[in-house]
Amino acid sequence: MPKRLLSGIVVSANSNKTIVVKVTRRVKHKLYRKIISLSKKYHAHDEKNEFNVGDSVSIIETRPYSKLKTWIAVSNSGEEQWFKCNQIYLLLIILGLEKYNV
Repeated sequence: MPKRLLSGIVVSANSNKTIVVKVTRRVKHKLYRKIISLSKKYHAHDEKNEFNVGDSVSIIETRPYSKLKTWIAVSNSGEEQWFKCNQIYLLLIILGLEKYNV
């Protein structure tokens, strides 16, 4: 079974090696057919204490670390987006250079 991957915002980082991540999802109400936002808080394991309040993070389901922690913080979503944009930019430069060399 694949591991679930969620992304959210850190709302608490007071505990040692533990962060609380708020994940918000948008769903349509069954009766009123209106889009509503539902949010849930997950306790995630942060081995290096690298995430602070307000950071956007991705969490992945894992083995239980404690009574409440069954998720682990994987990466900072902002850095991931920046890295993907740079890869696309470099690819465009390479394609552009190949176009002029041919």
